[in-house]
Amino acid sequence: MEKNLLLKAEIREQAGSKAAANIRKQGRIPAIIYGHKKETVPISLDTRNFIDGLHHGQRLIDVQIGKKTEKVIVKDLQYDYLGKDIIHIDLIRVNVTETVRVTVPIELKGTAKGTHEGGIVEEHTDHLEVECRVTDIPETILVSVKDMNVGDALYARDVELGDSVKLVTDPSTLLVACSIVAAAKSTEELEEEVPVAPEVIGEPKETEQEPSEKDTKSF
Repeated sequence: MEKNLLLKAEIREQAGSKAAANIRKQGRIPAIIYGHKKETVPISLDTRNFIDGLHHGQRLIDVQIGKKTEKVIVKDLQYDYLGKDIIHIDLIRVNVTETVRVTVPIELKGTAKGTHEGGIVEEHTDHLEVECRVTDIPETILVSVKDMNVGDALYARDVELGDSVKLVTDPSTLLVACSIVAAAKSTEELEEEVPVAPEVIGEPKETEQEPSEKDTKSF
């Protein structure tokens, strides 16, 4: 698979939220290109083509604007309030020989041994920040969990990135842990744990008695 994706862009003539909303209705995403001490260029990209490339792990993008092509990587994605749809893209210009810092998603591989002992694998971090040349940006970082037993944990320092990729994330960052989660207690078990209130012994209460004949008065 080629690492760079070619996308045709259109210059955005109007700015503002209303204009951006109209662009999105046309099946395009508003974006900007900046960096390398050149002017910022407002553009729009075809939504489907961009998202398809993103899902296939494309990191290096060639953006064609008329007869000119800019080589960029995604710097930031802005989502709607539901966190579902991309509503804006920041693209930064790059040179294939330069080194950049990027965030790469983690992909867990294998079934942990500890799961056969009642353990559960918990993922605490789903990405790592790394530094590498533009052409060496990995699609994902594979983390094998198959040798993990109950009580084991994997940290950022445990991940093998290769010679061309340098870890930027704090090496002590917890990635994955295998542990046994205590089962929720039943209602009966919780009721058994509730202490029974001690019986208070006090003076006996006077009980009401039927009035005797001598206490009754005739009218």
